[in-house]
Amino acid sequence: MNVLAINCGSSTLKFRLLALGDGERRLGGGIVKRIGADSALAVEAGAAEPSESPIEATDHAEATAAVLAWLEEGGLLRAGGVDAVGHRVVHGGERFRAPTVIDDDVLAGIDELSSLAPLHNGPALTAIRAIRAELGERVSSVATFDTAFHRTLPDRAGRYAIDPELAGRHRIRRYGFHGLAHRNMCERYASLAGRPVEEVTLVTLQLGNGCSATAIERGRSVDTSMGLTPLEGLMMGTRSGDVDPSLAGFIAEREGFDVGEAEAVLNRRSGLLGVSGRSGDMRELLEAEQAGDARAALAVDMYCYRVRKYVGSYLAALGGADAVVFGGGIGENAVAVRERVCAGMEWCGLELDAHRNAAARGVEAPIHAHGSRIGAHVIPVDEELVIARDTAACLTPEQRL
Repeated sequence: MNVLAINCGSSTLKFRLLALGDGERRLGGGIVKRIGADSALAVEAGAAEPSESPIEATDHAEATAAVLAWLEEGGLLRAGGVDAVGHRVVHGGERFRAPTVIDDDVLAGIDELSSLAPLHNGPALTAIRAIRAELGERVSSVATFDTAFHRTLPDRAGRYAIDPELAGRHRIRRYGFHGLAHRNMCERYASLAGRPVEEVTLVTLQLGNGCSATAIERGRSVDTSMGLTPLEGLMMGTRSGDVDPSLAGFIAEREGFDVGEAEAVLNRRSGLLGVSGRSGDMRELLEAEQAGDARAALAVDMYCYRVRKYVGSYLAALGGADAVVFGGGIGENAVAVRERVCAGMEWCGLELDAHRNAAARGVEAPIHAHGSRIGAHVIPVDEELVIARDTAACLTPEQRL
C-alpha cells in the first residue's frame, strides 16, 4: 500500500509518499520550509534532481495544499496513488496511547490537548483537516502520537511530586515527547546490533530545534526529559528547558504579563536564541563562537553541559547502557556538540573516537573509541518511515482500500 506521511513542525511540514509491502520504497517527498514567512517547497521524486521553489504558505493549510498540488502534478494522487495518510501528532495525552484512525471524535480529542503542545498540535490539526477536505472519505487518515512511546514510564518517573488528587483531576503527569524519534533510534540500533529491541538499553538524544533525552531499558522508555508539555527538559532552540517552576509567575509579575505571555517567553524567546541574543540555529552559533561572540559561546556551552547532565543521570538511572545514540539535526551533524557532550565521560566508560566523530555528518555511524565500554552512535532519525509503518499496521484491509 502507498502511505503519505505528514510530519508537521511549528513552521515546517515534512512529507513522504512510501510504498510499503515487499520492502519500502520512497516515491517522493520533501518539506515546506518557513511556513508563515518566505515559504519554500523543497521536493524530490524518483530520478529527478531535488528542487526548491518559493510558495505562498501563510499557514499549514496552505502548506498542505501546496504538497497535494505537487503530488497531483506528478501523478502521485491518481487512483491507487495514496491509500492512506499518516499524521504525526505531538500530544496524545492519556487517551491516545497507540496509532488511531482519525474521525471527528478523534479530532476533537486532539484539539482538547492543543494547550499542552501549542506549537505543534494546532498545525497538525490544520493539516489533518486540509487532507480530509481534499481527499475525502476515500482515503483513511491515521494519527500516530509522540507521547505513546513514553506510556511505559513508571510512576517514579512519570509523576510530579504534587497532590495525587490534584494531578488526577487535571491529568497532570509527565507525558514525554519525540516518541517517534526515540523509538526509531532504538529500533534501528537494535537492527544494527543484530539484537531484539527488548534486549537493548540506551540513552537516546533527539537534538534539533526541539531537544529531548530518553532512557530506554530493554526497549521501553523508562524516563524522558520532556514532561507535561515539550517545554521541560533540555535547553532548545527557543525553549528554556528546565527552570525554577516559579519563573513564569515571577516574569509575569515583574514584566506586567499574564501567565500565557510569560510562558510564551519561555517557549519562543529563550533557549539558544534567548541566551545568544542572535539565533536558535546551532550552526550559526558555533560559527559566532569561533568569531569571538561571548554570548554565542555561553549559549553553546550551556546547551552541551545540560545534555551531558542528562546523559550522566540516565546512565546512573539505568545502571549503564549499551550506547548513547545521537539523532536530530544537531545530533546528526554537529561534530563539536557531540564531542563536548561526551567530554569527560570516560569515568562511566564512554569515550569518543575523534576521527570517527569528525567523519559522521548526517550519516549512520559508530563514533566511540575502540575499547569504550559504552557505545556512541549517530543514527539519522526517520520519523516519516515510522509514521507510514504505524499507519499501515493500524488499518484493516477494508480501510486500506
